[in-house]
Order: sequence, then structure tokens, then C-alpha cells
Amino acid sequence: MNHNVPEKLQAEFTRKQYEFAAHIRNPEINPCPPGIEDRRMAIYREIFYNNIEGLLSDGFPVLRSVYNDDKWHQMVRDFYHVHKSKTPYFAKVVEEFLDYLENERDNPDDPAFLNELAHYEWVELALSISELEIPSEGINCDGDFLTGKPVLSPLAWLLSYNFDVHHISPDYQPEKAPDTPTILIVYRDHDDEVGFTEVNPITAHLIQSLQLNPEQTGREILENIVKELNHSDPDVVITGGHEIMNQLRDSEILLGIRDK
Repeated sequence: MNHNVPEKLQAEFTRKQYEFAAHIRNPEINPCPPGIEDRRMAIYREIFYNNIEGLLSDGFPVLRSVYNDDKWHQMVRDFYHVHKSKTPYFAKVVEEFLDYLENERDNPDDPAFLNELAHYEWVELALSISELEIPSEGINCDGDFLTGKPVLSPLAWLLSYNFDVHHISPDYQPEKAPDTPTILIVYRDHDDEVGFTEVNPITAHLIQSLQLNPEQTGREILENIVKELNHSDPDVVITGGHEIMNQLRDSEILLGIRDK
């Protein structure tokens, strides 16, 4: 009995699979595997590509809108051809596309805001499908932020971009970044609606301080910021910071204070 036959058959089958996949990824440079009618192979080419292209179009609608059809499909096909995905799940394809843009894509014709816009759109999608939930216990939603310990939503992300990515559209495509970076908080509320708010550096600093010091009261946080800024009028900072925290509560970025 020749025990090498099954191994040879497996090797042949594996080779056929690679030929099949290579042709689907890029039929222009990889010929149709021998013995398969091209008409039948065309069905696979179309189905596989359309699935990936549809996922990317849905995941990055603004990015899709700033590319014409030819350039968009050229980019998708390049991703489809060169990128080796590390996951079989379609929901993760958008993350793989980000990896491709950041580490493999190198086209001088791409807009300068490409990577940042893609990341911003990915954040919106990631928050919309996140399995994290806004906690309903252990929080006093109406508590005073100054005397209590403020609780940030786990579904609120503080982000900074060189480009004003939330304004980019087919009618607004900046060639260079503005002088001032764009700071955004992207969040998901109790109704599972994803929103964003643009904030200034002081509010961003407050958010970071709240993240780093969850055991401090709002007043303690603001008093530390007064010292860091060496501000001449602490009451102005504390009053202003208190107002900001109340505004953030309205958007469910701050959920309330921790119950004692």
C-alpha cells in the first residue's frame, strides 16, 4: 500500500486552492486555473469582489464619495490583491482595510486626509457595533460633578486629527491640514445612536484627567488643572469646568457620579 498517495492528493488540492484564490484576487496577472470554464469562474470573481467592495463602501461611505468609480475600484482591487487578512470575519474587513491603508498603501494620488478620514469612519462603525454597554447600576445620573466622582461612558472616545475629518465631503476636500488640529469626542448613547462633538484643548485635557483619575472628585480634578495652567483665577476654571461636565452629561459622554 502506497501511503504517499493521500499526501500527494492533498498537496495537489492545496495547489489548486491557491491557484483559485490567486485568480480571484487578481485575474489580470493570475490566469484562470486549468480545467475550469471561465464563464463559471467569472461568477466567483464577481461574487467575491462585490462582497468585499460592498462592505468597504458601507463601512467608509464618505471615503467612497470622494473617489470616482475608477479610482475607488482600483484601490479596492489593490487591497483585495496585496493585503493578507488575518481574520475570516466580514465584520473585521474594515479593520483590515485600515491596516492596508496605514502599512501597505502608497499612492501619491491619494488625498492627504485618506488615513485620518478612514480612521474616523471606522470609529463610528466600531462604536455602533461595540458589545460594550452603558452601565445602569452604581451611578447617580443627577449627582453633582464637583462633589462626586465623575463617570465617563465606556462608549466615548477622545480623538485628535490633523484634518477636520468630520467636515470632509465631495464638496470639501482639503489639500493640507488646517493650522489647528481637530479634537473630537465620538460616542454612543442609550439609544445606540452614534454622535460626535468637537471640543477645544481645555475640554480634551479635562476628559484625559477624568480618565486618568477616576478616584478624584470633579473639584479635585479641576483644582489640579488650575495648578497645571497656573491660572490666576481658580473660580473661573472651576465654574467653567463644571459647566462643561454638565454639557457632557447631556450627551451621555459623562454619565453622572459614582454611587458611594
